[in-house]
Formats: sequence, structure tokens, C-alpha cells
Amino acid sequence: MKKSFGVQFAIVVLSVSTLVACVPSKQTGTSYSRDEARAVQNVKLGTVVDATPVSIEGTKSGVGGVVGAAVGGLAGSTVDDGTTADIAAVIAGAAGAIIGAKAESAVTKAQGMEYTIKLDDGDVISVVQAIDPKAEVIVAGDSVKILSQGGTFRVSKLPVPLR
Repeated sequence: MKKSFGVQFAIVVLSVSTLVACVPSKQTGTSYSRDEARAVQNVKLGTVVDATPVSIEGTKSGVGGVVGAAVGGLAGSTVDDGTTADIAAVIAGAAGAIIGAKAESAVTKAQGMEYTIKLDDGDVISVVQAIDPKAEVIVAGDSVKILSQGGTFRVSKLPVPLR
């Protein structure tokens, strides 16, 4: 029984890891939610004054802690039959919750850029977004468009200045 649980545990961990790795960052300038698609956005033009690398902290939704507690509890319960298994399940479940929460935060952490932009109307704004490795790099001096919809802003490089 312990051997089959080990195989099941490995499959669960591998499956969760694979699914988490496939989730794209939702904070890039090229990512849109389903609700944002086909909706009007406001557009402003400007010039990047400064581009500074930043770190965007990972999510802390609690999902990682719950999954970690469940996996830890299952692992601990296989230690023995009876009271020892119950105690081991509680201890392993608590440890799993802590490790799962930290893993969720680490996996969802992103590298980003903070863009300070002087808009054509003279205003100066700052936008932080995750780096999209497929998008063109934006540096100081680049002409950009800023798309806004509700409280969401995106910065993307203009291929040629429109001014």
C-alpha cells in the first residue's frame, strides 16, 4: 500500500507542477482576460522616460496551502495505523500547508518592468507590467501606446512614432 501511495503522490505532484507551469502570466502587456476581449479601450500615446526592472510578488490565494495540507496529510496518514498515523497526518498536513503556500507564491512570481511615461498631453504616468519574452523590449526613448480599460493599463511599443 505504501508503494502505491508513493506512486499516486508522485503523479499528483507531477500533475500539479505541470499545470502550474503552463499557466501564463496575466500581467503582461499582451495578455487579455476573456472579459477584456472585444471591448473598447482608451488609447494614449507617449514616450518612455525610464524603464526599471521590478519583481512582481506571487499570488497568495491560499490554494497552494490547501493543496499542500491535503498532500501532506495524506502522506502523514500512511506512516502507521492508528494514533501515530493521525499525529503524523496533522504534522505533515501543517508542514504541507506552509510549503504549499510558499510554492504558490514562488511559482506565480514574475519579473516585470516599471515604465515612466511622458504622455503627449504633458502628463507623466507610471505603469508596472510583467515582462513578456515574446514582446518587443521597451526602453527609455521609445514611443509607446498606453491602453486602458477600467483599472487595467498596458504599455506596448509603437513600431514607428506616430507624431
